[in-house]
Amino acid sequence: MSIQMPNIPIQAFDYSLPESKIAQFPLANRHDSKLLVYSDGLIKHEAFLNLADQLPENALLIFNNTKVIPARIPLLKENGVAIELFLLHPTSDSAPTEQLMESKGEITWECLVGNKKRWKDGDVLQKGDLRFSWLNREENQIRINWNTDQSFAQILDEIGKIPLPPYMEREAELNDSDRYQTLFSEKLGAVAAPTASLHFSNEVLADVDRRGIQKTYLTLHVGAGTFLPVKEDDVENHPMHREQLVFTPALIETLLAHNGPFVPVGTTSLRALESLYWSGVWLHEKRPLENETLLIPKEFAYEKREKSISIKDSLEAVLTFIKFQKLEHWLAETEILIMPGYTLHFCDALVTNFHQPKSTLLVLIATLIGDDWKNVYEAALDNEYRFLSYGDSSILYKKQDI
Repeated sequence: MSIQMPNIPIQAFDYSLPESKIAQFPLANRHDSKLLVYSDGLIKHEAFLNLADQLPENALLIFNNTKVIPARIPLLKENGVAIELFLLHPTSDSAPTEQLMESKGEITWECLVGNKKRWKDGDVLQKGDLRFSWLNREENQIRINWNTDQSFAQILDEIGKIPLPPYMEREAELNDSDRYQTLFSEKLGAVAAPTASLHFSNEVLADVDRRGIQKTYLTLHVGAGTFLPVKEDDVENHPMHREQLVFTPALIETLLAHNGPFVPVGTTSLRALESLYWSGVWLHEKRPLENETLLIPKEFAYEKREKSISIKDSLEAVLTFIKFQKLEHWLAETEILIMPGYTLHFCDALVTNFHQPKSTLLVLIATLIGDDWKNVYEAALDNEYRFLSYGDSSILYKKQDI
């Protein structure tokens, strides 16, 4: 099939973001943030505590229940040279990351390695009972061994640090261990939080229930690539990072049964839902599967097709596959790139924070509301909104005429 990806210059998604607007710390309470509401070209300002009243009737909120791991591991060589590992993902893709976190004795991870030049092949670094060695230096793959009966998750809790985004320019503090997690974080594996969900408090969730708004959960383990700016002149040439997805039959059945608006919470939830749709298309088109894990390349959504596949047929294809294979979940990896010209399947409105200039996340926002993103961001800056991970929130209704 031919591929028709839109040609979109990244300069179209630049704006001036003063450092003073970047939130360095969370507010006292999760729901204390501001809420910008965009609908039909109109903008109004609310409090996030009142989010439930801004949601459409009979909506389904879709949350990402991934949990951030303390992915930064400081190490020292015998000569005192500092090495730091930033865990990205396990080298095995045969199981969900949360299961691999329960490994005992040995595990291998792809990492970012600080001061890599000073760590030679054959050198073994130690930290307590743990030994760190190169599995594949070129691929930044590290083998980690230990002799205790602890799981890797337990060990990481003792030696790792929460990986705050690079634009915070500070060390993680004790409060971050709680506040850089959502209230419903459950599945270990992310190295960045699904930040749109950080605003949800027990009070807000109770208000959502009061209005009869449904909730469901999926898992996308957010990767460090979410912070990478687009350095290519054209968006379509940006090398998209891979992120692991885990879908349950219960989630798919909930999506199939729902007749109202879909409201993903965060760009990660939206990206996961769109990837689920394309997983079903892959199966429906009888594309080959080398194993039970599917990789969705960024170009797949832009292949020219004679006939589009409905959301219902796509979801049913995945559900049928899961049941036929007697799987507990559908495991996939995605490189999907959502940019203007893409047709959204699971988004009538999006709850999201305010994103970096020239980022794939801002490009995604433009897919939802077109060039009105400029008005939204200008209004947020003019009204002293806080930006990025610990910043304020918005609910953006899909623009119908783009």
